[in-house]
Amino acid sequence: MTYKMNNQIDNDQNMKDNSSEQTDIRNSSAQGEIKSEKFKSKIGGQALIEGIMMRGIDRSAMALRLPTGEIEVEEWNANNGKNAPWYKKAPFIRGIFNMAGSLIEGYKCLSKSADRAMDFEDEDEEPQSKFEIWLENKIGDKLVPIITTVGSVLGVLVALFLFMWVPSVIVKGLGRLIPMNSIVKTLIEGIIKIFVFVGYMALTGLMKDIRRTYQYHGAEHKTIACYEAGDELTPESVKKYTRFHPRCGTSFIFIVLFISIIVFSVFRLPWNNVFLRLICKLPLLPVIVGVGYEIIRLAGKYNNTFTRIISAPGLWLQRLTTREPDLDVIEVAIAALKPCIPKDSVDDRW
Repeated sequence: MTYKMNNQIDNDQNMKDNSSEQTDIRNSSAQGEIKSEKFKSKIGGQALIEGIMMRGIDRSAMALRLPTGEIEVEEWNANNGKNAPWYKKAPFIRGIFNMAGSLIEGYKCLSKSADRAMDFEDEDEEPQSKFEIWLENKIGDKLVPIITTVGSVLGVLVALFLFMWVPSVIVKGLGRLIPMNSIVKTLIEGIIKIFVFVGYMALTGLMKDIRRTYQYHGAEHKTIACYEAGDELTPESVKKYTRFHPRCGTSFIFIVLFISIIVFSVFRLPWNNVFLRLICKLPLLPVIVGVGYEIIRLAGKYNNTFTRIISAPGLWLQRLTTREPDLDVIEVAIAALKPCIPKDSVDDRW
């Protein structure tokens, strides 16, 4: 179903919303400190191309801003509550399945958002070349899914190369120059991974399209924060809330990187062969993900000294992966969140 845009945003409001990044950070921090949560929601989300996907207890939804100015919303059933299968509720095991489910669902929504963007771009494109016509005739509607699948596979390979292969090669090279034991090598390897991750986030944030996606990421967090405070879900109301959230995927990745340092130190993986070390790491990834998921749940459920300490690095990194959204971006986040709010509010409590 499609909702037409209700609020016309004037130029003065846009200029006000687009303040400097440093001012945004100070404002968001201050707003986050004075915000009063009435409860902690289980709803989570993901930024898309000109849109947002929200995962609820019984329902999930995806909202996209179309070039026409309309907001297109798609809803579907979810089973993430009390009736979820046992493997989604068992400690440590649930992290593996919930993460896999989130990745699959997020990939499908991201593909759909890309398809919708391409639908409108095709209207203004130049005539197709002979090669493009040949591809369309041979492959047809399967072309876009094939391209997105190939892109996803390449993305996984690049991630393995950057976060598992490169750090190991660097540390092995350093080991030939400076004598060090296995634990020290693993610690240095983990630090390099964190630097690679932070650098990657910072560099991608310089891209115009990614900055726009980061605005939707910030809007997702703000809308959930507004909902958790029991405030009215309007763009003006949501705008007041923090764009940093302890259950964010950015925080989860940082926690996983940190846990990997501990796990790989305990299991003492071989350093003499980098490729063998990479192969040995793969079976341990579910263990790391399972532990990381339980920690991120604690951070989302409780607010105490321990959870604030473990949340602090991830919240800081969200300064790179979120941007202050405009009101029209927030409107999309609200449209994605509303279908996910359960009739029985008790079900949506940690």
